[in-house]
Amino acid sequence: MAIVSAEKFIQAARKNGYAVGGFNTNNLEWTQAILRAAEAKKAPVLIQTSMGAGKYMGGYKTVCNLIHDLHDYMGITVPVAIHLDHGDYEAAKEVIEVGYTSLMFDGSYLPVDENLEKTKKIVELAHAKGMSVEAEVGSIGGEEDGIVGEGELAPIADAVEMVKTGIDFLAAGIGNIHGPYPDNWKGLHLEHLKKLGEAVDQAAGRKFPIVLHGGSGIPDDQVKEAIQYGVAKVNVNTEAQLAFHQATREFVLSNEDLKGKNYDPRKFLKPGVDAVQGAVEERIDVFGSTNKAS
Repeated sequence: MAIVSAEKFIQAARKNGYAVGGFNTNNLEWTQAILRAAEAKKAPVLIQTSMGAGKYMGGYKTVCNLIHDLHDYMGITVPVAIHLDHGDYEAAKEVIEVGYTSLMFDGSYLPVDENLEKTKKIVELAHAKGMSVEAEVGSIGGEEDGIVGEGELAPIADAVEMVKTGIDFLAAGIGNIHGPYPDNWKGLHLEHLKKLGEAVDQAAGRKFPIVLHGGSGIPDDQVKEAIQYGVAKVNVNTEAQLAFHQATREFVLSNEDLKGKNYDPRKFLKPGVDAVQGAVEERIDVFGSTNKAS
C-alpha cells in the first residue's frame, strides 16, 4: 500500500463508526514503532510531525523522505499518511511543496475571518496536490509549538463555516487539552460534540469527520462515545512520550552495562521504543480501527 492522502480512510472511519489514530513521531525509532504497530494491527494510520519535531528531525523534506523510505523498507501494507500537526500558515505551505500527503493548518489563534480566509487558500493549494486538509476552530487547551489554547468549546457556527471552506476533517475544541489531564478535569463536553457533529454533517451533506486532539489520557469510554458523535481521527502524543520515558528510565536503572563501557544507544532506546509501539497498538484497539486497512 502506497503512502496516501488521509481523506479517504478517515471518511471511511466516519462512515463506519470507528476512528483512525494520528500518532506524532519525534525521531527514526518512533517512526518505526508507529509503522510496526499499524502493520501489526492492520490499521490505517497518520504519522504526524509538529513544527518542533520537523525542525528537530532535520526539516520537513527529511521527515517525508524518512517515512517513505521506512515504509518501503519495512514492507508496510496498510494505508499511511504523512501529516503536519498544528502547522502555521508558512509550515502548511512548506509541507505542500515537499511531499507530505496531509496537513493541519491551525489558525484557531487568529480572528475567525482570517482563519477562514487562510484555510481556504491552504485547501486550494493542498487539494491541487491531492493532499487532505485538517483545520481547527475553538482552540484546544494546553500548548503546541508555542500556540496556547484555553480549551474553549468550538462555536458551532464557526465550525459550520469552516466546513464550507472545503476541508476534509475538522478539529474542534470540546474541553480536550494537550498534555497530561489535571486531576480536576471535568471530561469531554459530549453534548456539545453531539450538536456540533449534527451541524457539520448537515453543512457538508454527509457524515463529516471530526478530529479529537489531546487523545492521551481521555477515558476510553469517553473516546468511544465521541466516535459515535462524529470523531473519526484521534491524536496521540503524550501517551507515547510517557511510555517511552518510563520504559527507558526503568531500563537505565536496572542495567549494569550502562554504568560501564558497554553503552550501545540501540540497546538504550529499545525498551522505550517497544513501549511506544505498545502504546500505539493499545490506542488503535480503542479507536476500533484494527483490521480496517482496506
